Amino acid sequence: MTAPDPAPDFVRATRRSYDAIAGGYARWTRDELAAKPLERGLLAAFAEHVVTDGGGLPLADVGCGTGRVTGHLHRLGLGVEVFGIDLAPGMVAQARRDHPGLRFEEGSMLALDLPDGSLGGLLAWYSTIHVPDAELPRAFAEFHRVLAPGAPVQLGFQVGDEPLRLTEALGEEVSLVFHRRQPERVAELLRAAGLEVRAVVRRERDTEGPFPERAPQGFVLARRPRMADGCGGAESG
Repeated sequence: MTAPDPAPDFVRATRRSYDAIAGGYARWTRDELAAKPLERGLLAAFAEHVVTDGGGLPLADVGCGTGRVTGHLHRLGLGVEVFGIDLAPGMVAQARRDHPGLRFEEGSMLALDLPDGSLGGLLAWYSTIHVPDAELPRAFAEFHRVLAPGAPVQLGFQVGDEPLRLTEALGEEVSLVFHRRQPERVAELLRAAGLEVRAVVRRERDTEGPFPERAPQGFVLARRPRMADGCGGAESG
């Protein structure tokens, strides 16, 4: 007899939904990043922080989906390993097909199968959007745990105060909740997890082009503080 799945209901629903749409999602989003210069710029800035502050350790794309952003970061030639983690086996399989030279693993951001301080950077690009408010501190605590001192974390998400619920996507039945949040609130929760916020960006929604949006977009860059941060000493500026 199969053992019951111990994962929370929202994890099981999100996994099933993305398994159902993996192929269609890969086709639909394949050229999305090419149409978004601001996002490419934010990712480039994040990647530079990984190179300068990550100590040569790997960069994890947590909630990587079909691996399109993982692949983009790899193509930047950072000189560190870039790999992806996703909840849905169907998405991981699609990522492996689309990016055969990269490593992709199944996993949850609520309990990352990674040693403490093992990452030189962590990207959560529109993946915390499916985590309920009550579980978000747990995810951010995991981010803090797996990042090396000084290593950056970059988040992308939709901005708003009310969640969006979908029961159909790309012709498939799904059960997905998109938690929209204010950037300042996300920054506050990151600080509560012990992370140092470096930048908060809000972009108004794009209603034109091939990827029209329903909501504004938010981005927060933070880092795990360095060992010596907060220990006093001279300040510049």
